[in-house]
Amino acid sequence: MASSVARVVVNLSLDRAFDYRIPESLAGRVRVGARVRIPFGKAGGVRVGYVVGLSDHSAFPDLKEIVGVEGEREQITPSLVRLAEWIAQYYCCSKEQAVRAMLPAVVRQGKIGRKKQQTVRLAEGGNLAEAFPRLEKRAPKQAAALRLIVREHQVSLARLTRESGAGPDAVRRLVAQGLVEIEGQVVDRDPFADEEILPSQALALTPDQAAALSQIGDSMDRRDAGVILLHGVTGSGKTEVYLQAIARCLELGREAIVLVPEIALTPQTTERFRARFGNTVSVMHSALSDGERLDEWTRVREGRSRIAVGARSALFAPFTNLGLIVVDEEHETTYKQSESPRYNARDVAVVRGKFERATVVLGSATPALESYHNCQTGKYLLAELPTRIDGRLMPVMEVVDMRAEAALRGGAQIFSRRLESLIRDRLDHGSQTILFLNRRGYATQMICQKCGYVATCGQCSVTYTYHRHDGRLLCHLCGEVRPAPTACPQCGDADIRFSGLGTEKVEAITRRLFPHAAIARMDSDTMTARHAYRKTLNAFRTGRVHILIGTQMIAKGLDFPNVTLVGIIYADQALHINDFRAGERTFQLLTQVSGRAGRGDLPGHVVVQSYTPFHSALQHAVEHDYRSFAEEELEARRRSSSRRSPICAWCSSAARTWPPWTRRPSSSPPPSNPSFRPAARSSAPCPRPCTVSAASSGTRCCCAAATSST
Repeated sequence: MASSVARVVVNLSLDRAFDYRIPESLAGRVRVGARVRIPFGKAGGVRVGYVVGLSDHSAFPDLKEIVGVEGEREQITPSLVRLAEWIAQYYCCSKEQAVRAMLPAVVRQGKIGRKKQQTVRLAEGGNLAEAFPRLEKRAPKQAAALRLIVREHQVSLARLTRESGAGPDAVRRLVAQGLVEIEGQVVDRDPFADEEILPSQALALTPDQAAALSQIGDSMDRRDAGVILLHGVTGSGKTEVYLQAIARCLELGREAIVLVPEIALTPQTTERFRARFGNTVSVMHSALSDGERLDEWTRVREGRSRIAVGARSALFAPFTNLGLIVVDEEHETTYKQSESPRYNARDVAVVRGKFERATVVLGSATPALESYHNCQTGKYLLAELPTRIDGRLMPVMEVVDMRAEAALRGGAQIFSRRLESLIRDRLDHGSQTILFLNRRGYATQMICQKCGYVATCGQCSVTYTYHRHDGRLLCHLCGEVRPAPTACPQCGDADIRFSGLGTEKVEAITRRLFPHAAIARMDSDTMTARHAYRKTLNAFRTGRVHILIGTQMIAKGLDFPNVTLVGIIYADQALHINDFRAGERTFQLLTQVSGRAGRGDLPGHVVVQSYTPFHSALQHAVEHDYRSFAEEELEARRRSSSRRSPICAWCSSAARTWPPWTRRPSSSPPPSNPSFRPAARSSAPCPRPCTVSAASSGTRCCCAAATSST
């Protein structure tokens, strides 16, 4: 018997579902995940919502009826509806926000339709034997068009007129003679239409790779929703393991999702996957046009694509028989969404795998301590790739003490003598260099030399970053922009100093030091144009760029065999921020960026410039010793009075106003919250280090509890 009541989440910021009666005319069409039109509010205006549940009864009388159903199939799969409900509960967001995350904006809004083009094909019953001799003599362009149609069977009208030289009138005459037919056809907007991708074959695996693949394959065979941490050093061949695991997944008749942390990595990753699996691969990320996003999502939903590759949101690809989820560089913070729902794609991938009995592979050279700890406690399985493929050695890493460099050269320097010398050597020998600094812009502060004025954002407490190429001051926290002044706004003096450094300044100095080198910069300032990532990476891959300067978007996943030198300009940058993960993130970043060197036949060299060369995170990174670093850091967190993650689960809540209970003296604990676990501890509220608006204040409160068994 068909259900008579549907629970609908309305497309409004409301944290509940509403019951609606299913009219007989829509019986069988209203399914979980369907997009429906419903009357809402006292005025009875029609709104859009999504069905999240079906029932035979409701606790509410006099239910309104669903007005209509949009589309022939549900837009959100039932398993994704279940995942949205889990996200809403776990990440403390509204049901509407969680459901909205399941769909690309272009699908939700419905403002863009599928692309249609006119195609020409042979008409049934057309007498070609009689037509060709006649057309060859009297209408050669019509004959040329007809030959192309015969050869291709079906061809777009635009291509037909372009390649045959026949105009639209000539094609219409062929239609009038009953030789061809013109029809409208839905076509996909292909983001790879201009790319020539050559097919590739599976490579021979090392024993370690084969063991890891066997572990993943066994989990997929059992459909046990296993989570496997693939810990492999940089250049150890993790991607080939992913590729062959996906091939096994497809053989089982199931589908796969591959997540990458940066959009910059998507073109290279997608190219490798399409070379192996062809047109069964869809790409899903925000750099696509709206039309391309709609078409790629539709290909997945209709079953024409079986592999989805993309950034965070690709996790919600609407597959119905998911067998494998790969989270590459699983430690990356970019998997964490900053706006609601504030989910971590790595953790949600594990939950989706559990719901759909899919195997989840978390890959990294520097796993998050949470993932490593889960292996220690038996929640995850561990597969290791401890050496690089083809016997290649890990890069030689050396630390340059910039304190000594400053003492010898009379002040702080951006390039040490050692790094500058090695760059010249690489240029002389035709190999390439990567220079890394995880800070964009030209200078990090604008200071008046006379009165001491420091330019700070009018919306928050962060100092402006100076961007010289367009003469502006930019807040990297809230995005506030203002023109860079030529005189001090406070005292009017013209003696303004721009201090600190970012990638823009590094580029300027590099161009001055090496005027004959081809230099490119990759950061969010230079990668704004469509296909800018792909063009820059292609130029570097083909050797047209000798030195690549960039932020963290060049630090992971990129494979350039001719890179033999990596220079880390300021290794201490992330060490001194107020974050208990500062050491962990520094170790991860140094290891990842150093892994870009020596991936070909030539050995790699890494220069780490630091003012704190003795720090354990730097020392362990130089020694390529993840295990020692992880054990040392975990032990430090166990001994810490605050017992940080992963020893305890932490929650940070922030408020932009001052509710009454936050005005207590700092020695008074906040009131108990019944939703906390009994063993939870919470801190006293304290001012947030910066606020979104200068007109409002903010507080932050943290609570901790033992980690969950799930």
